[in-house]
This record gives sequence, C-alpha cells and structure tokens, in this order.
Amino acid sequence: MSGRGARAVVAAILGSLAACSSPPLQPPQQPPSREATPAPVARPAPASAEPRAASRWTAVDWQALPGWGGDDLLAAWPALRAGCQRPAPGWAEFCARVALQPPSDAMELTLLLMKHLRPWQLAADDGSTTGLLTGYFEPLLQATRTRQGAFQWPLHALPADPALRRLPRRDIDGHPRFEALALAFVDDPFALLQLQVQGSGRLLVRDASGAERLSRVAWAGHNDQPFQSVARALLDRGEVADATPRTLSDWARRNPAQVRDALAVNPRVVYFREEALPDASIGPRGAQGVPLTPGRSVAVDRSIVPLGTPLWLDSTEPWSPGAAPTPMRRLVMAQDTGSAITGAVRADFFWGWGEEAALRAGRTRQPLRLWALLPQGLTP
Repeated sequence: MSGRGARAVVAAILGSLAACSSPPLQPPQQPPSREATPAPVARPAPASAEPRAASRWTAVDWQALPGWGGDDLLAAWPALRAGCQRPAPGWAEFCARVALQPPSDAMELTLLLMKHLRPWQLAADDGSTTGLLTGYFEPLLQATRTRQGAFQWPLHALPADPALRRLPRRDIDGHPRFEALALAFVDDPFALLQLQVQGSGRLLVRDASGAERLSRVAWAGHNDQPFQSVARALLDRGEVADATPRTLSDWARRNPAQVRDALAVNPRVVYFREEALPDASIGPRGAQGVPLTPGRSVAVDRSIVPLGTPLWLDSTEPWSPGAAPTPMRRLVMAQDTGSAITGAVRADFFWGWGEEAALRAGRTRQPLRLWALLPQGLTP
C-alpha cells in the first residue's frame, strides 16, 4: 500500500473511532499521600510468573479503545523501542519489525500496531474493568559527601551482612557499622524518606571545593521490615495539617528533637547504589531493565501483565481544585513494578523528574481502565 493509501485507511479508521468516544472517567475528590502507595523504581526484576487467576482478559476490537487515534503515538516510540530491547516471550517478531521499521509519522505507527497487535481489555476477577492509577517520579536532593551543617541524614549502601541489612530504622541510626556505608548526606529527612518511597532519585552533590555534580541513586534492596506511613502517624496525632512534602519538611525544621522518633514509626529502610548520570535526560531503569520514559512508562503487577507489554490507558489528568476531569488516554509501556501495585487494572504512572513531575505524581489517584496490546496469535 502506498503512503497515500495508508493515510487514507488510517483516516477512515480514526474517523470511525471518533464517533465512539466516551466521556472521561470521574476522578476522586482528594489527592493521595504518596506514602500510601509506595512504588519503588529500578528494582531488580523478580522471577517471572505466569499471569494469575485474579484477572480476566477479553479480546476486543480497536474501536473499543476510548480515544484511540487521538494520541501522539510517536511520543510513545522511545518507550516502545526501549521495551523491545528485552522482549517478552512471543514478542521477538514484532520487536524485530520495530528495530527495522522506525515509523515516519504517527499514522504509520498506528497502522503498524493495528496490523500486528490485538487489544485485550483487562478486568479484575470480579469482572470490574475500572481500577486505580497512581503516579511516581524521580526526586532530586541536595547532598554532601560528609556529615556537616544541616546535612545530617545519610543514604546507605546495601550491607553485605544479612543480619545488619535487616535492622529496623531505629537501630540503623547511629550504628557504627553503617558509617562506612553512607553514600552521601542530605539536609531534609522527609525528602530522604520520599526518596526511599520512590525507590530512585538524583543527587546534586556538593564537594569540599563547592563544586556540584549530578548523580543517580538506584534501589539496591531494603531491610525486609514492614512499611508504615510516617505522614499518617503525624496526621493522626495532629502534628501536621496535611501530608505535602513542604508541610512535612517545615515540621522537621521546627521540631528537630522529634524527627528521629517520628521517622522510627516506619521501620522500612531502602538501600541504594550510586550510578553516574552522564545524560540527565535519561530516566532510571525500571524492573524491565530499560530506562523509564516520562509520561509513557508505568509500573504494573507483573504476575498479571508481563513487563514489556504495550498498554492503552484510559484515565483522567491529575486532580486539581475545581477543575472538570480531563481525559488522559495514551499508549504506555509496562516497564516497572512496585510493592503497592497489585491487581489487573492497576498502574503507577512515571511522571519523570523535577518539581512539575513531583506535583503531578502527588496528585495522581485516578480511575483507570487498561487494554493490553498483544501480538496477533499470542493469548494471555
């Protein structure tokens, strides 16, 4: 088919789909606390698992995908290409096409997907097709190599001793064997706690001369202790009016003598490894082992959705006061996992890094519908 003919076919398809558009899902009334749904990024992938019974896959036509044809699919191409670096079983042929045929425009990519893939709607075991979308991001923290001034809060490397590794937070603070494991020191204990919840981040490290260097710290493991929300404990005691990062950091500055006891409510500690960051535009590696793409990578329950699977996401933009829900319908890639990301219709949306990403991630608690796009002939 000629390029002109292909465009005519796509135009006809998109025209028919436009008539099938549906109203946006209704968002909840309040934004969540990020600590309520921790989703560490850049974890080593767990052992592969078969899709479990607590999900239902239903093959559907492309017309069933709300907003299909309205997304800028070329924006998803980097994530799709990255995912094909480590293809799941059954994806080798399609990924070979991706490697050989970079699309010249969104129409060509639309045709490629529709010719070689088939959409399957995901549902919970009870048949519900509506689930939950949350968000995460990569924090940036100021740091120093030595403990000095306000920089009193250490990030630790993973201890080699299993017994040492499992100590709860309260026993780690001030432990002499952890002094040699400090990668850097930050000046905000709640920013450090947020970094541990997110599982990965960036450090702007200032050395003795005052020069600054940007690096990345990635998830290396944790101490096998249960996660408890420090913010929730402070809210319940009336210590803070809300759980925003600014409020928590302000509370820590006003109550320095109470900070360690407050943090000890959460015995879970995440350990890190430091990596060079030669290109600040590259995202952290997710559980699939490829860099995450802001706005196009999501964390999923990999016992149900294999990593590397393209997904069509139907949700709404993050909550904002007084705003009507705005549809967010786009192609994303399942490229990460998280401890709170469980279930078939459940995803954690990677917003990227920086203040805007942090704001959006903190506000994301949206209704969600998901469709997995699988190669023709491949069944869940």
